[in-house]
Amino acid sequence: MSCAAKRLLGSVSATAFVLAVLLFSTTASRGIGFLLPNQDAAAIARGNAFAATADNPSAIYYDPAGISQLPGFNCEIGLLSYLGIDSFYSPSAGAGAESKFQYSPVPEIYLTYSPTNLPLSFGLGVYAPFGLGVEWPSDSGLRTVAINSKLTYLTINPVVSWQILKSLSVAVGPTINYANIKFNRGLFDANDFYEFKGSGYSYGLTAGILWHPLEKWSFGADYRLAATSDFKGSSRYNNPAPMPASGTVNTTASIPFPQTASVGISFRPTPVWNLEADLDYINWSPLQSITLAGTQNLFGQNLVLPLHWRDSWQYKFGVTRYFEDGWFASAGYYYTTETSPSTYFTPAVPDTALNVGSVGFGRNGRNWNWALVAQIIAGSSRTITPTAGNTDPFTMVSAAGQQPASSSSKFRLFSPTLTLSVDYHF
Repeated sequence: MSCAAKRLLGSVSATAFVLAVLLFSTTASRGIGFLLPNQDAAAIARGNAFAATADNPSAIYYDPAGISQLPGFNCEIGLLSYLGIDSFYSPSAGAGAESKFQYSPVPEIYLTYSPTNLPLSFGLGVYAPFGLGVEWPSDSGLRTVAINSKLTYLTINPVVSWQILKSLSVAVGPTINYANIKFNRGLFDANDFYEFKGSGYSYGLTAGILWHPLEKWSFGADYRLAATSDFKGSSRYNNPAPMPASGTVNTTASIPFPQTASVGISFRPTPVWNLEADLDYINWSPLQSITLAGTQNLFGQNLVLPLHWRDSWQYKFGVTRYFEDGWFASAGYYYTTETSPSTYFTPAVPDTALNVGSVGFGRNGRNWNWALVAQIIAGSSRTITPTAGNTDPFTMVSAAGQQPASSSSKFRLFSPTLTLSVDYHF
């Protein structure tokens, strides 16, 4: 590679990293639980069924072994935009509420290099595998359960892929994760206000395998190790008529982010078609509750958010049709099971089963590749019925627990997204 190309790569890398830091530090988005499965436009267009294809730099996220398919230097920059993340609350009695409109851009940056004289490939990804952003009106019936929840999560992920055989590659790499969280709500009445802010680091690992034993078939698998973030920050409470006294205290909280695993099968009946089906497992069950340690100095006891989350699954299907001169079109669908049980459902993280459809197109050129995709995320309506005894404000219980025992509420979610990814091959 020429000196000019190296300088260009260095400039692109530096610019991309600065852009990522700025955007990641100010935005977050709604995921499944906290999960953000969307990372690349070409993959999203296929319903994120990409583990067994993984033929662009975003393979670092979907299956890092796939970077062995990319010769030379490659750089990808993408921007996922949640155009409007809307959650709806409809009680059986009284006024409902709708979460405030949010435009949430989520960037992703991937760099890969495959030398010609080694069976190794190297990659670096900067992306957001988790995130959350939801804001309810401060005067709604939910204010004593949730007003605003925001999680920003940034991962820096170097990887190395080894092409053991022409048809078989494996990869592994560490993850360095930074997370920032903000959560606020009322506790006792229509005038008080509680807020927690904190940040923390964690370390993990990713691994992948890509096997192409036959011309028409390929198999891929990806694994992400669990990583626990220990947040350090502060809690602030204010009440015009103190109950208990207002103040600010140092606060800590630990949140285990899940291990995930994905397997995929790709079938290419002809060179112009690629069909894939993937199955993803997200191990949310270790996240049973979040304790905000230190709040006992405000209230006499710590605030606790009981979640009792359960493991969830994603079923993903995608198809791509290739045309002349590098053009392609894709469509996809995936379904995600619920993470939160109804008894402990919280509008702070309005989890529900999701049906997600997508269509997109793009072009793979000599040096430039790009893809543009539109996606609709529709959450199934969830009916939450109160459970006796769930009325203690210190346990931050579900919205259902704040209502009369005879009432129930429905929650649903809707979000369109638009994603553009561009990558350059040196």
